[in-house]
Amino acid sequence: MKILLAAVNAKYIHSNLAVYSIRANAKEYRNQIELGEYTINQYTEDILQDIYGKKPELLAFSCYIWNIRQIKELVRELRKVLPTVPVWLGGPEASYDAKELLEHYPEVTGIMLGEGEESFYKLCRYYDGKLKSLSDIPGLAYRGGDTIVMQPMDHAADLSNLKFAYEDFSDFRHKIIYYESSRGCPFSCSYCLSSIDKSVRFRDLELVKRELQIFLDTKVPQVKFVDRTFNCKSSHAMEIWKYLVEHDNGVTNFHFEVAADLITEEELALFAVMRKGLIQLEIGVQSTNENTICEIRRKMDFRRVAEIVARIRDLGNIHQHLDLIAGLPEENYESFAKSFDDVFSLRPEQLQLGFLKVLKGSYMYENRDAYGLVYGSEPPYEVLFTNWITYDEMIRLKGIEQMVELYYNSHQYDKTLKAVLLEEASAFRFFESLAEDYRRHGYHLVNHSRKEKYYIMKDFLERRHPGKSEYYWELLKEEFNSREVRKIK
Repeated sequence: MKILLAAVNAKYIHSNLAVYSIRANAKEYRNQIELGEYTINQYTEDILQDIYGKKPELLAFSCYIWNIRQIKELVRELRKVLPTVPVWLGGPEASYDAKELLEHYPEVTGIMLGEGEESFYKLCRYYDGKLKSLSDIPGLAYRGGDTIVMQPMDHAADLSNLKFAYEDFSDFRHKIIYYESSRGCPFSCSYCLSSIDKSVRFRDLELVKRELQIFLDTKVPQVKFVDRTFNCKSSHAMEIWKYLVEHDNGVTNFHFEVAADLITEEELALFAVMRKGLIQLEIGVQSTNENTICEIRRKMDFRRVAEIVARIRDLGNIHQHLDLIAGLPEENYESFAKSFDDVFSLRPEQLQLGFLKVLKGSYMYENRDAYGLVYGSEPPYEVLFTNWITYDEMIRLKGIEQMVELYYNSHQYDKTLKAVLLEEASAFRFFESLAEDYRRHGYHLVNHSRKEKYYIMKDFLERRHPGKSEYYWELLKEEFNSREVRKIK
């Protein structure tokens, strides 16, 4: 039996941990499974042709908000060219919408609900004739005559019993590897699906260390831990971080999503002796509005977060990526401006201004009417406006997000921005004004070259700070010329 597990990733550099883990745990079918990894930037027709050429006898897709539209289109076309092949869906964007998907897409044979390793293995056994009925497999949704049969998983996977996901690293020379040492999250953030599984499960640390050593030995460029709050159990986090310090290969970078206010003095002491670039931290602040934090059922002490972020920044060896979410309950435009300035003042290496996604299955989704959440009908279900913030204001924030990405997160204008922002009362108002300038001149409609972006900033600063325009232009020229062969004079 030829089996294809297909993933449509957001970018070429991404990989899909789910399909690798499902294949690794398919036992005797492992060698019969081929992986097909594509990207949302490919033409649907090209993906269709590639899948057809592989001639699978069983096909399964890993579904997320970034790829579900394309997968829906694919399954309809696949039924035309591979009419007898069973097509199964899995992943969060299928699990929490299983009944509706099956009702609207007759081309879909069934859906795996939740964790897929055990369900997919048993599904292979069913199609191989070793199980008589789909009713023998927990964790599935499928058609049973005129009804949709829902068979939720009756137990969570023991992570220590799962096989290591990866075999050959030759395909990962230019890609990020994803890894998990735990599943679930102890917190209850209302916008997040991870909060549904509050029973955090950890993989045995000796197994984790052996698997990390494989990454270290093969010198993969980057490993991203997908643990939702990696340091929710300090002893677990410390063991892993100590191992990485002791076995550092001088090359591999490890990415962790952490709660900064949970970081201990012992962890800070360990951070201080790490090689620069050994680890990087992603810290979800989301908002500094106390009413918002309370309403989204999040636990965070921002004063403690600010202290920890500043102490880590002063070490000078760890990249910090801080997140904000626009569109949360109780957060209006002015409140978000304050949250932005609060977080920007910590000078993270990267500041991500994200927008609320109203995910099916989340507490936020269940309370969408009470919050006045109006959001996109199609994935990624991004909020358009709420009881607190208008669509006009969300458009303005979209412009500010673009400016932060182009001019702050790119690190191509660090000296200039550092100097300019000394003259500004608010970083938010600076990027707001820059975004308005972009829109006024129609710059936001064009993909500009690097040189053009420098001149756009030059013109903007001449209007905003005419008395210092020559000084800022010298800084901009210095930063441009340090990166380009063709210099600006």
